[in-house]
Amino acid sequence: MAGIQQQQLVNDTLPAPWNGSSNRIASVNVEGQPQPLVDDLELEDPNHQKPGWRKFLSYVGPGFLVSLAYLDPGNLETDLQAGANHRYELLWVILIGLIFALIIQSLAANLGVSTGKHLSELCKAEYPKYVKYCLWLLAEIAVIAADIPEVIGTAFALNILFHIPVWVGVLCTGCSTLLLLGLQKYGVRKLELLIAVLVFIMAACFFGEMGYVKPSATGVLKGMFIPKLSGQGATGDAIALLGALIMPHNLFLHSALVLSRKMPNSARGINDACRYFLIESGFALFIAFLINLAVISVSGTVCSAQNLSSENADRCGDLTLNSASFLLQNVLGKSSSKIYAIALLASGQSSTITGTYAGQYIMQGFLELKMRKWIRNLVTRCIAIAPSLVVSIIGGSSGAGRLIIIASMILSFELPFALIPLLKFSSSTTKMGPHKNSIYIIVISWILGLGIIGINIYYLSTGFVGWLIDNNLPKVGNVFIAIIVFPLMAIYILAVIYLTFRKDSVVTFLGPNKNDPQQEANMENGLTKSTDEGPEMDRVPYREDLADIPLPE
Repeated sequence: MAGIQQQQLVNDTLPAPWNGSSNRIASVNVEGQPQPLVDDLELEDPNHQKPGWRKFLSYVGPGFLVSLAYLDPGNLETDLQAGANHRYELLWVILIGLIFALIIQSLAANLGVSTGKHLSELCKAEYPKYVKYCLWLLAEIAVIAADIPEVIGTAFALNILFHIPVWVGVLCTGCSTLLLLGLQKYGVRKLELLIAVLVFIMAACFFGEMGYVKPSATGVLKGMFIPKLSGQGATGDAIALLGALIMPHNLFLHSALVLSRKMPNSARGINDACRYFLIESGFALFIAFLINLAVISVSGTVCSAQNLSSENADRCGDLTLNSASFLLQNVLGKSSSKIYAIALLASGQSSTITGTYAGQYIMQGFLELKMRKWIRNLVTRCIAIAPSLVVSIIGGSSGAGRLIIIASMILSFELPFALIPLLKFSSSTTKMGPHKNSIYIIVISWILGLGIIGINIYYLSTGFVGWLIDNNLPKVGNVFIAIIVFPLMAIYILAVIYLTFRKDSVVTFLGPNKNDPQQEANMENGLTKSTDEGPEMDRVPYREDLADIPLPE
């Protein structure tokens, strides 16, 4: 009776879509020892054991799809400029950023596995109405900011391939959605494989060039393990690197993608799923780290060479995605620009997939509004085209390149509004039960998270004050701008403090009835119901809506 009352109490507390939509009841390890994993085959044949590699392969997919966002044109742009401006000095930012990315991406995966809901759905259940809508709006802005580099990267690729103006290429990117849909007829997995192969062609090119130019091993190691911020614009470039690496929409995406896998609802099954997703994400992000490392090393070595021609020196001084193909001439010769453009085009289109998925899950989770993927992709792309088109017409290629840096900084500033809810939910007993973060993960993740947030606030404040002092606007204009911007900065800081210290009030984890030892034992093994033929297996709810891509009729 107590268990029934507890279930009814939570159903009354949660929003309507949660009531009965998920039978997710996480298990508690009563005796502190791991119990055998139970699945449907084991219920039929207790001696049946799946090989470990087969279990692992059944979980492969979400981590690699998420990792494509770490190889998008925004990352390539910031890597190229960081290498050209600071040589190997900012490699430590890439290392720390991807280690932190692995931690938070694994937390996002664990959150989805352990709760049966993704991050945006939990935010909708936890926060008040107006806070929920603000978080949704910020998440949508993050998706649009992430799509801007994809628009510009695709426009640069078209400019290199067909010699059309960048602004015309920006307009043509709207058609890339239709191209993507045409390729989806052959299957999403085949599409992802094709794009991954093309992206790794670019990686192979940079690795080949890296072997040719032979960057200083000592300089690379120092850059990776000795933090340093010297030289003009180093702080801004470091923040742009972090913004390009750790994207807010990726947290919403990963917590949803893991729900497309079928997992036993037992303590052992949940732990195995979390471990497999961690291994997969670690391998995928390690590859992403090597590619980013190669891009920065090649850019830093070529642009700091003593025998650099005056033409290439000018290119290094204002390096953009549109002018970076000369870095590969040593390996590819005259064909370097074409192959580079094809790989750049593939990089932009692969990132389009992750942005479209994330936007759909954000909209569905916060607003319970579902939109066909192609319509969602087209809406996001049209909004991202507007600023890209204006900047490319006014500023040309260099202006478009700077817009990528600005978009990356926007992503960095927006990170707290996805990161803080994730850290709080994954560390909360009311959300995760016994699967919440360990004290070590809590300390490390919060230190890194607050460190990035602090850097963002410092750079935002000092950068704006410095601009007010050095600009040529009349005093009246400066006063007017300060009156508008400083309150916004204060609101930003107060919002971060609110999210950090607000106490979670909604309970989404249901433990077993402690007065019923048999129920506790059954939950530990994922067996929650009894039938005439024996115990019935309970599973983490399979989210069919997150497992496929409906094509337009």
